[in-house]
Amino acid sequence: MTDLSSRDMFDDTSKNWARDEPRLLSDWTARPFLLQWCPSIRDCKVLDLGCGEGYFTRQLARSDKGPAAHMEGIDLSAGMIEFAEANENQVPLNITYSVGCATDFTPRLDSYDLITAVFVYNYTTVEQMHQSMSRVYDHLSPGGYFIFSLPHPVNPFMDTGTDSFHFERSGGWFSGRDQTFEGQMAQRDGSEVSVRCLHKTFQDVLDGLRSAGFTHFPDFRELAVTEEMIAEDADFFGPLADLPLHMAFRIRK
Repeated sequence: MTDLSSRDMFDDTSKNWARDEPRLLSDWTARPFLLQWCPSIRDCKVLDLGCGEGYFTRQLARSDKGPAAHMEGIDLSAGMIEFAEANENQVPLNITYSVGCATDFTPRLDSYDLITAVFVYNYTTVEQMHQSMSRVYDHLSPGGYFIFSLPHPVNPFMDTGTDSFHFERSGGWFSGRDQTFEGQMAQRDGSEVSVRCLHKTFQDVLDGLRSAGFTHFPDFRELAVTEEMIAEDADFFGPLADLPLHMAFRIRK
């Protein structure tokens, strides 16, 4: 994240994001898939860019993918990093955290085998996303993976009929590029957290990867609620059935 208002938003609401169990909608509909998509990190160097309070970083560190040789998280919000470090002090997982910006971050190591960016680029402009992808490419080891996710750009343009996950859009599909769509995402306890989406098209994402230096076409998935989720909690997941919620990308250097 590079927008100061985004940093302020997360500094002010960091306590609402701090968690060690799934609570946000995307803790079911996106992060488990991203974790599954990650390659083995055993003896590897891993960077979680825009790590927030460290929820996904910890999930990856605890998974059977590791242990990693080096695990690191960077986030623009000092408040988020404070929560991440407090959690690490209480339950050490050998993760180091630091405050840094997605577009010009300075990691502790020169190169990484895996870099993740979970819902980071919805808080950046198209230009900032492209700058960040170039930095990622520069710090990715040959053969290393870059995995990232975004809210599905179609979602704000659909009449979903639900407040569980929605954005207030301004502008059209093309004219709305880089416009800020403010939104809300439900938590399973009935509360909500504020989210933000600076609108981008699919072409913006692919152009950024290509201009960064990636030559392979990325793996791509559209993520939504599953029948299993609806069977578990129809009230929470049911209103979002058959709707595009997120998109995930995986590309190798």
